[in-house]
Amino acid sequence: MNRLSRRSLLASAPAAALPSRLFAQPAAQRPHLQQGVQAGDVGSDGITIWSRTDRPARMIVDYSTTERFADPTRMTGPIATAANDFTSRLRLTGLPSGRNVFYRVSYADLADEAATSEPVAGRFRTPPTSDADVSFVWSADTVGQGWGINPDIGGMTIYESMRRLAPDFFVHCGDTIYADNPLRPEKKLPDGRIWKNLVTDAKAKVAETLAEFRGNYLYNFLDTNLRR
Repeated sequence: MNRLSRRSLLASAPAAALPSRLFAQPAAQRPHLQQGVQAGDVGSDGITIWSRTDRPARMIVDYSTTERFADPTRMTGPIATAANDFTSRLRLTGLPSGRNVFYRVSYADLADEAATSEPVAGRFRTPPTSDADVSFVWSADTVGQGWGINPDIGGMTIYESMRRLAPDFFVHCGDTIYADNPLRPEKKLPDGRIWKNLVTDAKAKVAETLAEFRGNYLYNFLDTNLRR
């Protein structure tokens, strides 16, 4: 899943260190990363970075071992197109072991190089090469059995609770979506209270098309706790 190795998703974007020419276009005209970023599939010296934009654009990833992005390394990634729902992945290799690595993702509009998104930042920790303590959290079954994102209680707050533990990584054990399990706007609880779901077109019916399956995944990203 998306949370891959997690997924330390950070919504903040330290853009100050980037060249001003990247932001020559007004924000509304630049690509956007509404689903944030993810880091996962960790190996001994590498990791995969994932993100999604809103138009045909080329992925750009900067990373550094300091949060200030001192002497960052820049990698030019693949092009996100409609064929892959404007998602893209880039494998980072040759990373130092047992270190925190800070990264930020941006996209350059294919139609206008001056239209580059504001970067979205994340962080992950590479595995140690020797014996060392590690901490991790795990979960499963996201948005199943009729329980969706309930804005009245702050959404899927379990993700924020796990994030606050500052684990080395996150494991999602499965059922990241329930494509055959539509949501209803309300669900009555045994004590008479009403659970209210945020419902999208894709989650209002059983998924039958590729767009609807993708819509199930996009639904999860509407939750601030999960994106963070």
